[in-house]
Amino acid sequence: MIDLLPKWISVLFIATVLLTIAFFHYANGKPKNLTISIIIWSVIQSILAYIGFYKVTDSIPPRFGLVLLPAALIIFYGLLPKQQKWVFEKGNTTISTFSHVVRLPVELVLYALFTHKMVPELMTFEGRNYDILMGITAPIMGWLLLKKKVNKPILLGWNFTGLLLVLFILFNGILSAELPFQQFGFDQPNRGVMYFPFILLPATIVPIVIWTHVSDIIKLRKEIKSLR
Repeated sequence: MIDLLPKWISVLFIATVLLTIAFFHYANGKPKNLTISIIIWSVIQSILAYIGFYKVTDSIPPRFGLVLLPAALIIFYGLLPKQQKWVFEKGNTTISTFSHVVRLPVELVLYALFTHKMVPELMTFEGRNYDILMGITAPIMGWLLLKKKVNKPILLGWNFTGLLLVLFILFNGILSAELPFQQFGFDQPNRGVMYFPFILLPATIVPIVIWTHVSDIIKLRKEIKSLR
């Protein structure tokens, strides 16, 4: 864990991780085995971060790849035709839209880490991170969807925007970390995500957010086509 970091930051973040997993569980038809797998994955990553495994940043290949590569493969697996059918049958777009509210506390945590010199300013809403807009608009879009006051093309556009925003900050976060290919944030690198519990941002929260956008985009596009 990060020394001298106020406990409320870690507590808020852990609560956000649990909320993210809960949203995923209920938005995807309560897939018990998949949810348990996510929890186990999160525990493994937490242990590795806690013992300082990811603080070694000059290894080749980078140890951080053990966070990013499995998550990317899982998302790719979710794009396969068989999984798309499952998404269309089980996915609850209303719950998944509300789920993006978790991005608001994430932004607050990132800003707190910035003030404690653990992430660069570019990863906050004062820098290049506009992801807070999704956290702010998520309850609005969710409520409009619940009341059937927003059409599917608008919701589709909102999801595309959210996907681009999360990919943009993920890209900046990776390139500002103390890794062999670092490009940004040399004066104040992205160190925070190498520690417990913040390793769960790239390991759990970001993959779930990306998956949620991708699955909703797939579902909404099919629904729009069926109406034509």
